Amino acid sequence: MNARNKRLHIAIVGTGSAAFAAAIKAVEEGARVTLIEGGEVIGGTCVNTGCVPSKIFIRGAHIAHLQGHHTMAGIPLNAPGIDRPAMLAQQQAWVEKLRYAKYENILENNPGITLLRGMARFQDANTLLVTRPDGDDQVVRADRILLAVGARAAVPDITGLADTPFWTSTEALMTDTIPQRLIVLGGSVVALELAQAFRYLGSEVSILARSTFLSKEDPVIGVGLQQVFADEGINVVFNTMTNAVSHNGQQFTLMTNNGEFCADQLLVATGREANITTLALDKAGVEIDAQGAIVIDEHMRTNVKNVYAAGDCTQQPQFVYVAAAAGTCAARNMMGSSEALDLSVIPAVVFTHPQVGTVGLNVQQATAQGLVVESRTLGLEHVPRALVNMNKSELKNGFIKLVAEKDTGRILGCQVLATEGGEIIQSAALAIRNSMSIQELAGQLFPYLTMVEGLKLCAQTFNKDVAQLSCCAG
Repeated sequence: MNARNKRLHIAIVGTGSAAFAAAIKAVEEGARVTLIEGGEVIGGTCVNTGCVPSKIFIRGAHIAHLQGHHTMAGIPLNAPGIDRPAMLAQQQAWVEKLRYAKYENILENNPGITLLRGMARFQDANTLLVTRPDGDDQVVRADRILLAVGARAAVPDITGLADTPFWTSTEALMTDTIPQRLIVLGGSVVALELAQAFRYLGSEVSILARSTFLSKEDPVIGVGLQQVFADEGINVVFNTMTNAVSHNGQQFTLMTNNGEFCADQLLVATGREANITTLALDKAGVEIDAQGAIVIDEHMRTNVKNVYAAGDCTQQPQFVYVAAAAGTCAARNMMGSSEALDLSVIPAVVFTHPQVGTVGLNVQQATAQGLVVESRTLGLEHVPRALVNMNKSELKNGFIKLVAEKDTGRILGCQVLATEGGEIIQSAALAIRNSMSIQELAGQLFPYLTMVEGLKLCAQTFNKDVAQLSCCAG
């Protein structure tokens, strides 16, 4: 650590995971940091309105569903009474606990970080104007500026939509009521997770998707998940464009190319957009792309010297763990390093039931890159743990798929639709990261009666008929 680094002042706009990771690392390396937050609470999307409350909500919904739909003999089925206000109170109590433990407590115990409340905008590339809650502007000059302002729900330009009391995911997670009839616009992660959760809590749910489910992933995932949803009574309508939305004080009416749809509540989950509109990026000359995201290189640098960006406001994949890693990388580079963030292997999870797990390349992506590949798909009826779980829909629709380079057997990707898919996919990610071959994965020891054993079994299918193997066969 040199003397110059000790004098560096870093201003960070935002207080989410990227911002805090950067602040902590920068202070460790000798900087003083000013965190700037324009909202009422610190912590960003994940802890306040995203990952944490959504997973608690989904967990509660799944427990309610199991009470009325499990297949275990001797345990009576029942339709649980749902006390949504009690669920919400517990959910928000955990949000507050985790926000304090992971954010507020850090500020209290790290004297190198100063929190400044107010909305920040550029005056020039090295100067921010921060409008304080009292309306006064405060000038903040810094040696380095990191933009970690996150993203918000994107609202499509649909006639009449803005004049209705529709929900985004934020309102859906904060509601203390369960709508009788719910329409969900969207076919990606947030739409699918919340649609299924509301169905489990008793809503009649229709999903109107512009194309298919998870259209950027291997099509077999969307097909399998569509069938799961159909088994659960969710109405799915693909290739649907909504032309107009109205609300008469009691119900929503949507006019689409596939007809008219009505419901008590509408959830719009059609993507997210960067929180950049108030930053006056033009004053600093910071470049954005066609989608409105801040353009950065692998070092988290924008096109403007001394201005960096990280997390959901950039073109990086919108995962909290990517944002945190990017914040740490940005801090090191702002302090003089030249570190690149390797995003070549990113495991991703959709927290439906069963879960979707993906990592690496699917067959379509690998082929588009000119790679010669082969793949195998293992139905979950060949995974002992799935059999003893006795989830009929999962056994019918779930799978584990591996993609490998044909000549070398090197594993290139994995796609999963299974209970605990999020746990399975991390093992696949490690295999890809370490350049393992199908043969090497097939020879690993996996604990019996675990879902992740399905990875070994799927690898074995490249050379064997697993239906002819005994339990735990090597």
